[in-house]
Amino acid sequence: MSLRETYERQAARYDAERGKSLFERAWLDRALADVPAGGAVLDLGCGAGRPIGVFLAGQGFAVTGVDFSSAMLALFSQNVPGARALLADMRTLDLGRAFDAIIGWGSFFHLAEAEQRAALPRIAAHLAPGGRLLLTVGPEAGEAWGKVGGEPVYHASLSPEHYAEVLAEAGAPVEDFVPEDPACNGHSLLLARRPGGA
Repeated sequence: MSLRETYERQAARYDAERGKSLFERAWLDRALADVPAGGAVLDLGCGAGRPIGVFLAGQGFAVTGVDFSSAMLALFSQNVPGARALLADMRTLDLGRAFDAIIGWGSFFHLAEAEQRAALPRIAAHLAPGGRLLLTVGPEAGEAWGKVGGEPVYHASLSPEHYAEVLAEAGAPVEDFVPEDPACNGHSLLLARRPGGA
């Protein structure tokens, strides 16, 4: 059973059950702090687009949603009609352009550890100078299982030190890492930034 197939089957249920309270707002604001009006923002593993894609579009950003599930992407296009929607895999991401911010909320941690190490430089290469990358990860290195629509889904994480090493080498040093942030429903957050910009 592949993760993609699970999300294809569970897209509608996931969208219906996904919390819409935007508890992510404080971290999103940090990631977007230096994005200019109308700036390009990549919603990486965008899912159905609610609430994050909707929020990004509502702030006036030029939003691109990327997901490897066509069912999720169809919902994203419905929910965030002004955004660009692209069917792509973050493990082989090559969009040919840079973004002022990249948000990978609830998506990147589905990759195995070796896949994360390989994907991070590729993802960071899509950051414009001064652009920030925000990812939900695990509090420490390891693997875990969650559920989507009652089906098991895999999660993994590198250690904070390993993330810092890989991202520094990729030219986007970590700005902050907060494990199990109590102000963000216990999510572990990583914020990195490519130097430069205004």
